[in-house]
Amino acid sequence: MTVTEAVERRISVRAFKSDPVPGALVREILEIAKRAPSGGNLQPWRVHALAGEPLAELKALAAAKMAAGGEAPEYDVYPANLWEPFRTRRFQCGEDLYASIGIPREDRPARLRQLANNVNFFGAPVGLFFSLERRLGPPQWSDVGMYMQTVMLLAVERGLDTCPQEFWARVPKTAGDFIGLPEDHILFSGMALGFRDETAPINGWRTRRDDFEVFAKMRGF
Repeated sequence: MTVTEAVERRISVRAFKSDPVPGALVREILEIAKRAPSGGNLQPWRVHALAGEPLAELKALAAAKMAAGGEAPEYDVYPANLWEPFRTRRFQCGEDLYASIGIPREDRPARLRQLANNVNFFGAPVGLFFSLERRLGPPQWSDVGMYMQTVMLLAVERGLDTCPQEFWARVPKTAGDFIGLPEDHILFSGMALGFRDETAPINGWRTRRDDFEVFAKMRGF
């Protein structure tokens, strides 16, 4: 598989098979991904991988916490009063996702139930958590993002799929305490890892992308 093919295949999968992923394979992906770039080679990322009983225990704790109202989030995933064109892009993404599983816009309880599937890692057998030291800044957050993208493409190359989940910023203390995250680290994101359920309708759509001319300009070529 080429890098281009991996980029084209990668999506945020929201329905996984229960088939286990060997620990050696998870380690291989995470270790190769350390070649991801980071400014000054700071390598700010820290990763915790869970499977089996530990993952089941965390899911139960997080589900109980969400049922009780959640926690103060670590950060705002989106800016307040999102403006155009970002507001429309986010709206279209949500509409397309819920349409794929037959949930109308007015059915808020059903939408919330789908959101709650994040706690279950959408059925994936592996849950990953990415963190970094709180004293680090936005450039290092972007470094962690590049590490995560590298993980996602390496997973695709090996026949696996992923779903990055900033959702876990909603229960940072529950997740952080469980994985033993130090107080001076911030939980940036979770990620589901496993084998895609090709039959699930929610995996059968693709997010829209703007035309090249919308986001890029070229001069001097």
